[in-house]
Amino acid sequence: MNIKDKLKIIQDVSGLTQTEIANKIGVSFVAFNNWWNEKSIPRKKQEAIIDELYREYTGQNIIPETLLTAKKEMITKESKKYKNILGVIMKNPDIYDQFLLSLTYNSNKIEGSTLSEDETADIMFNNKSIPNKSIIEQLEVKNHQAALQYLFTYLENAKKINEELILKLHSILMNGIRDDAGLYRRHGVRIVGSNVPTANYLKVADLMKDILVVINKKQKDGVAHISNIHARFEQIHPFSDGNGRIGRLILAAMLLKKNIAPATIKQEGKRLYYTCLRRAQLQEDYTQLEDFICGAIMVGFDIIGRKNIN
Repeated sequence: MNIKDKLKIIQDVSGLTQTEIANKIGVSFVAFNNWWNEKSIPRKKQEAIIDELYREYTGQNIIPETLLTAKKEMITKESKKYKNILGVIMKNPDIYDQFLLSLTYNSNKIEGSTLSEDETADIMFNNKSIPNKSIIEQLEVKNHQAALQYLFTYLENAKKINEELILKLHSILMNGIRDDAGLYRRHGVRIVGSNVPTANYLKVADLMKDILVVINKKQKDGVAHISNIHARFEQIHPFSDGNGRIGRLILAAMLLKKNIAPATIKQEGKRLYYTCLRRAQLQEDYTQLEDFICGAIMVGFDIIGRKNIN
C-alpha cells in the first residue's frame, strides 16, 4: 500500500479534511497535496506519523492469528449453546423484533438514511409517517423489514441460498423505489468513494453463478468463507442500487445456515467496515474483515442473549 492509499483511507475513516490531516502530520497543505498527487514522498519521520495515524483510525494493527482464532472459537462456543438459533429468533417476539430493528436501522443508516433508530421503530412497528423525512427513506425501512421477514421465513424451511432468493430479496427491498427491482444491473457502476473496480455488467450473471456454487458449501473456517463471499458479492455489485443492504442480508443468511447469530454491523462502524472490505477486495487480505465480522456476530449473540434488548 502506497502513501496515497494510506492517506485516502485515513481521510475516509476519520472524516477529517486534508488540511486537518496535514496539521496532524505537522506539514503544510502544499506538502500534503504533493504526497496525495504523488509528486513527492514524505520523509521517514513523516511516514512514521502517517503509519501511526493509519493504525489509530482504522484499528488495522496486524491481528495475531491466535487472537483471530480465539474470536472464532468464542463464536463456535456461543453457537453450541443453541440447537437452532433461527428457531430462537422466530419463537421469541422480543428477539425477533430487535433483529428486525437493529438490522434494518443500521443497514439503512450505513447507506445514508437520516432516520433515527426511534423513527425507524415507529415506521416499522407503529406504521407511523415521520414528518419532514422523505417518503423514499420511509419506504426503504418498510421494504427492508419485509425483506428480512421473508428471509427468516425462507430459512425456516432449510432451503439453500440461491439466485431466486437473492433476486426476490432485491425485488422486495426496491419495491416501489426502482423499476429494475429484482433484476441484475444492465450498465456499469462504481462504488462511490472507493477505488475498488466493479464487475462488467455483462459478466454479473456468470459471476453470481460462481458465487452460488460455493456459497452453500461447508467449510472448516465458516467465518473466513463468509467473509470471502461477502467481499466478492460487494465487489461484483450486481444491482443498480441496494447492493450493500442485500449483501448484509445474504451475510445474515449464511451465518444462520451455520447456526451462528446474524452479524449486526453497527452504523457507527461504517468507515472501518468499508476499510476492511476495501482491503479484502484490493489486497486479498481478509483477516481484518474476518475480525470485523466476528465483532458484528457477537453483537448478534448479545441480542439473542437479550443483552441489547430494552
